[in-house]
This record gives sequence, structure tokens and C-alpha cells, in this order.
Amino acid sequence: MYVLTDTHYVSKRLWEEGDPINNREKGDQIALKCTPEILDSFFDKIIADPDTPHVLITGDLVNNGTKIGHEDFRKALKKLTDTGKKVYVVPATHDYCGENENGDENIFHATRYTATGTEPTERVSRPEIDHLYDDFGPNYADSIDSESFSYSMCPEKGYRLIVINDNGNGRSHCGLFDEGFRWLAEEIAKAKKNGERVLLAAHHPVLPPWEVYRQAADFECFGGYETLKKLMCETGTRVVFTGHTHVQNIRKYTDAQGRFFFDVSTTALCSAAGKMRLVDCEDDVCRVSSVGIEKLNGVDTKGKSAYEYIYGLNFAGAFENAFPYALTDWDKFVDGAKGLLGEGLLRDKEKLMKKGMKLLTTAKMSFIAKIGGKNCGLSKEEKAALKNVNVSEVLFNILRHVFPGNGVYTPDTPEYKALVGVLKRADKVLELIRFDRNKFVQGMGTLEETAIPFLYNNRTGDDDAITFEF
Repeated sequence: MYVLTDTHYVSKRLWEEGDPINNREKGDQIALKCTPEILDSFFDKIIADPDTPHVLITGDLVNNGTKIGHEDFRKALKKLTDTGKKVYVVPATHDYCGENENGDENIFHATRYTATGTEPTERVSRPEIDHLYDDFGPNYADSIDSESFSYSMCPEKGYRLIVINDNGNGRSHCGLFDEGFRWLAEEIAKAKKNGERVLLAAHHPVLPPWEVYRQAADFECFGGYETLKKLMCETGTRVVFTGHTHVQNIRKYTDAQGRFFFDVSTTALCSAAGKMRLVDCEDDVCRVSSVGIEKLNGVDTKGKSAYEYIYGLNFAGAFENAFPYALTDWDKFVDGAKGLLGEGLLRDKEKLMKKGMKLLTTAKMSFIAKIGGKNCGLSKEEKAALKNVNVSEVLFNILRHVFPGNGVYTPDTPEYKALVGVLKRADKVLELIRFDRNKFVQGMGTLEETAIPFLYNNRTGDDDAITFEF
């Protein structure tokens, strides 16, 4: 089975070339304008694989609930089904517009981007989205939860796929309510009784890529994640496939009794890190790998790979590309960096920001190591090596791996030691002055604990692949 997520499909009928769509693209850190070409390129790869008959897409199918988007996305799915592939999808919050219907908190608005602004376009409501994709999943199901419209089925003998619709109330609780959890427990129990291995799928993460994500925005996680974690551990359910964060990551949860499961989250298909998962199950063994694309169908990338082209469109890549202009052409720098730093800050605090950019341009990692002092634990050789490493180079390297996962600064690297040393020293200072981190992020750990997951993969060791037994 291939697993894709966060396709955020934007029909060509929904935008004209201009600043509105380009600025939205930078702010969203995804390539909105070429989502049809990205989808087509991945679908070609799926069709070329005769040994994988199943395709699962876990939410945020289109961008902001446009009727036109769904019409064209459904046509795109037929490219797969016409070749005999079975496609299972589940909508998420980007796929409909709540408009405060029946207390639904969904905040999205169906929008078309003109050359100079935006205009409303026909939307899909919550009642409509629940049945819009019946041909792509629910019609294969042998059980559907009447409350959440989650569904359960056997794609192959010996396996049960349970696709959870976690739209909840559209915002503050994107998960299941009591009735939905009762249905889910019954489906897992039924599968166990029949000797079926269970695979769960949902849109929102049960285990976020970093704890600071949960601490800063708990509502962005699966609503009722503690209940789902307990249910998975009690029933021996080993895996849930998720998306939403746009981060390629695999996390393991182990409870006090040693029971465990994996949250296999897949990055947004339309991001620079865009990949899909290939799930290969044989008897009691499940192997998960990742598959990307090198080229984009129908897009002039000017010789760049798919990753290089899309990375230059999102806020991290645009900032990195604009960085060389920080000291020579401020307007050009602002145009590229505003997606990450905000145009207001760059304009209102121009003198201060220019000084900061100059410091970032010239600073070496040896300076960072000097600030960290003994907390870094660096050898003479490592200190010498850091004299040749720019702080900006390390910063951009960290940014490049936020969404693809598998950061490169492992604990044995001098860059890691220098950065963590500075954070340790900063934590000591904060403790000395009794600074309350909860004023900024409730439940936040130390600066060191918060930063480490961004430096390297301390989750499972590899965000791209894992093998486990059911």
C-alpha cells in the first residue's frame, strides 16, 4: 500500500499569476501552484508499480474546501482507479468550510486568487464532504461509524485497515468523540477475533514530531490522543499512519507496561520534502519505506530537481535564497525572507535586522562554542574545525531538515556539541533568574530538550523507514 497525505490540491482554475497566490505559497511552505503536476508525478510512480494495488490518502486533499478543487481532485484519482488501483481517502479540515454550521469551528474559506487579490468561490460544506468520496474508500468498507464517518475494511486477507475521520469539531478537537471511540474499539476487537493485523490511519498526529509542537498547539494533535494511545497499547495495535504536520517522522510510544506502537507520519506531498510511504506487509512483518520523485511532470524547473525547485518556493528555501542579498539589496532580501520573518518586522526594524543579518553572515560556530564554554565538551580539534563553519550554514542545514526529518547534527558532531553547550548555559541562566517558561509555552521543557529533536532524529533513528512486527 502507498500512503500519501496533505496533497493540498489547488486547481488551475482557482488562481491567476500574481502576488496573492505567490505570497500564499511562501506562507504555506508548500508548492500550491504546481500541486496538480506534483500529484500527477507521484501517480505515475504508483501506476508503474504493478505489485502495489492499494493507495491511501490521509486528508487535506484540497486547499480550503473549494468545490472546484474537489471536482478536479476526484478526476485525478480516476487516473489511479482506471488502472485497477484501489484508492482510499479520508477528508480533513482543509477539505471543507464550516462557516459555523452546528457549532463547527472550521476556519477555512473557499478562495480563488486573482492577479491582484482574492475572491470567494463555491465551497464544500461538512455534510457534503462526508459523502463526496464514497467511491474512494467507504464503498469498500464493511463498517462505517455513523458519527464520524470513519470506515473499516479488509484490503487483503489477514489485514484490517481502519481509516479514522478525525474532523471532530473542525478546530479545537480534531479527533473522535465517545461514540467514535466505541466504534473503533469494536472494530479492533473484531479484527483481533478474526486474526487480522490492524493498521490505523488518521490525519492529525497521535504523537507529534516534537513535544514543543504539542505544548504550543495541543489542538493540532489528534483530539483524544491519550484515549487512542491507551486503546492502541491495550489492544496491541502497532501502527497509525498520520499527516497534518507536513513533517516526515516516525515516533514510538511505550507505556508503563512496555506496550508500544508507532506513529508513522508522512510529509506533505506538495512540500520540498514531498514523499509517500510504501507499506509492505507480509505475515506478521510490516516494512515501511519512503518514495520521492526526482522530476515534476509538466513543470519547467530550469534544471533543478523536484526538491530543489519546491524548496525555493517555501519560506525556508526563499529565506536561504534571499540571504546573500541581506547586505547588498534589502528590498530583494525582504521579498524572499518575508515568508519566514514577516515583512512588517523586516521593514519596521530595518536597522536592527540589518545588523542581525550582518552578524549572521560573518559569525562562525567557534563563536558559539566560546559562548557555551565548558558546557560544550569540545576537543581542541573540534574547536579548530568550527572556525571554518558559518553559523548561517548550520542554521540553514537545520531548516532544510525540519520537514524531511533526519537532521544531520548528531551528538558526535562538533556543531551539536556547540549548540547544546550554549543551550545548557542558557538553561542555567534561566534557572538562576527563575524565569518561567510557561509564560511562553505551557509545559515547555528546557531549551536543550526542546532543540535536540530539530538537530537529529532522536525518535527512532530513521524518519524514512522502519520495520516492525504486528
